[in-house]
Amino acid sequence: MSKTSYLIGLGSNRYRGGPPRRTITRAITGLQSHGIEIERCSAIRATPPLGPGSRNYANAAARIHTDHDPPAMLALCKVIERELGRRAGQRWGDRVIDIDILLWSSGCWADDALTIPHPLLSIRHFVLAPLVEIAPDWRHPVSGRTIRQLYRRLQRNTPVDRKPNRP
Repeated sequence: MSKTSYLIGLGSNRYRGGPPRRTITRAITGLQSHGIEIERCSAIRATPPLGPGSRNYANAAARIHTDHDPPAMLALCKVIERELGRRAGQRWGDRVIDIDILLWSSGCWADDALTIPHPLLSIRHFVLAPLVEIAPDWRHPVSGRTIRQLYRRLQRNTPVDRKPNRP
């Protein structure tokens, strides 16, 4: 099988083995130690939690190359998550590490365990902001829009908080 590219998202907001930013760095190192070629990584950003999470997240994205098909890539992501201390928990709750497959250079994939492109990709600022940094011209295989276009569209549609800042 020839090498394909993936865009992956990484997030952490639990201090197990170090601060969340360090956990993301360790996840990238873990991917490399399993033979994944890292082409480019975004900056790590602090973002507020969605849902019941209680701590801010550190989020980043990476563009990677591998000969793994999507099920094998998902299995590897789960192995690395376990190596870094992730355990099953509440959906959208606090977590040591989350590694999501967002896009794949061969287009779409769907089975019982994985859907590519990630179904919520185009509505999540914490995903698109790092992606626009590393792959602005990558096209979403369903909408045909580039990451840059999705990001700008999301920014236009995000309500602005008009409340004055209070000391």
